Parts: sequence; structure tokens; C-alpha cells
Amino acid sequence: MPGPASKRRIPVSQPGMADPHQLFDDTSSAQSRGYGAQRAPGGLGYPSASASPQAAFLADPVSNMAMAYGSSLAAQGKELVDKNIDRFIPVTKLKYYFAVDTMYVGKKLGLLFFPYLHQDWEVQYQQDTPVAPRFDVNAPDLYIPAMAFITYVLVAGLALGTQDRFSPDLLGLQASSALAWLTLEVLAILLSLYLVTVNTDLTTIDLVAFLGYKYVGMIGGVLMGLLFGKIGYYLVLGWCCASIFVFIRTLRLKILAEAAAEGVPVRGARNQLRMYLTMAVAAAQPLLMYWLTFHLVR
Repeated sequence: MPGPASKRRIPVSQPGMADPHQLFDDTSSAQSRGYGAQRAPGGLGYPSASASPQAAFLADPVSNMAMAYGSSLAAQGKELVDKNIDRFIPVTKLKYYFAVDTMYVGKKLGLLFFPYLHQDWEVQYQQDTPVAPRFDVNAPDLYIPAMAFITYVLVAGLALGTQDRFSPDLLGLQASSALAWLTLEVLAILLSLYLVTVNTDLTTIDLVAFLGYKYVGMIGGVLMGLLFGKIGYYLVLGWCCASIFVFIRTLRLKILAEAAAEGVPVRGARNQLRMYLTMAVAAAQPLLMYWLTFHLVR
């Protein structure tokens, strides 16, 4: 008689049937197949790369309309700025005053220190327009005055530091004082030209350029004062003051050129006023050069 173990039948698992000893059905494979099949066309739930722009616009119309509107506003703003920037900042004119090269800068510095042998002071014109400074050493520029002013402030800071008197407030006062005196000079000359009814092609930028050349001599005087004391300061500053006095004849020629064009007699009353004005401007340069530098050398 067979035992109880011989009568037990082990069920044979058939394809598609679950294991009788398994408590829960394994549905992970079926779900993964179904999930993968659903996501395959879109790729991670996003629209496929081959979707047309019309379909992308329809998918998110609000953000696309905002982007288009912002781009339109940016283009209109750029166009408005380009049209009106010259009304406030003469960019085109400023480009002319910075049209310099290394050769021009070297010649101009030599002219500022040694103007006594220079003969031709006439500014060259081409079709009633002055040529760029790099082609004419007599033409005014803003590159040298701007760099000279910055260098002057740095040298002033160096001089104050060597005397243990440096402070940011004092250096700022030095820079603001130089700018204030330059502004007063320009305003005084413009007012004088208006009072004597002088018609000239001199612009405010021309005046800033001519009056800004004195910073070159001021730098030389302060540096020599730091190296050789008061004697070096007075010698170099005196030479530079005399040089800038002679150099201002360029400004005189620009004013007198308009007088010649108007047919004003050389010894006329109005022409004498022009001469006195240029002489006053030339005489003011050495005084300001000394006033802005004498306290930096001890």
C-alpha cells in the first residue's frame, strides 16, 4: 500500500498560470511593457522633436506670445535709443575726437612740451570738415586730455601717499576741484564769446580739449617735484606753463579764422576783443596749473 507521499501530486505550472505558492501576482513586467509602449512615441512624456512649430505654439500659446511681444519691445527700444542718443550724447562727434593713433599721441606730447619750433599751426580741412586728429597734429583731441586727467589724479594720490596725507576723501576733493575749475573755464569762455558776439566754429568739446592739455604739464611738474623737490617742481612747471601759453595760439587761430572769413579788419575793435580773450585764456592756464599742484609738493 503506497504511503501518503506517493499520492501527493505536484501541480505542473503551465504557461500563463501563476505559481500556486505565490501570494500575489507579479504584474511588474506587464506594466513595464505597457508603460514603455505608451511612452515610446513621446519620449519621457514630452512632445517629440519632430513636432511642427504650429504644434509647439498650440501646446503653450501664452508663453510664446509673451516671448514674441518681449522681442518686439526690445527691438523698438533699441531703435528708439539709436535715434535719440545723439540728442543727448554726441557719439558721432566724440568718435572724431578719439580718432588718434600712437604716432599722433607722440607728436602731440612733443608739441605740448616744445611748441617753440612749430611753424604751421593751421588746422587742416577737407571739404569744410576738419580732418581726423591722427592726420593733423594741430587738431584738438580728447584722448590726451582724458588720459592726462586720470594720470593727474593718480599722481596726486601718489604725492599725498608719500607725505602720509593720503585719504580717499582728499583724493576725491582733488579730482572734483580739477573738474570744477575746468567747468568754470569752459563756461567763462562761452559767456565771453557770447558777450563779444564772436561767431566761431569752436564747440564746447573743442574748449574742453584745449583746456585739458594743461594736465600734461601738471603731471610733469608734480613728478619732478617728487623726484627732485621744490627746485625740480618749479623748473619743470615753469617750462610747461610757458609751453602751454604758446600752445594756446592754436585756439587763437581758430577764433581769428572766423574773423578772417567774416572780413573783419585785423585791427578792428571786435578783433581786438578776440585777441584779449585768447590772451586771457592763455594767461589763466599757468595760474591754474600752479594752483592745482603747489600743495602736492613739499
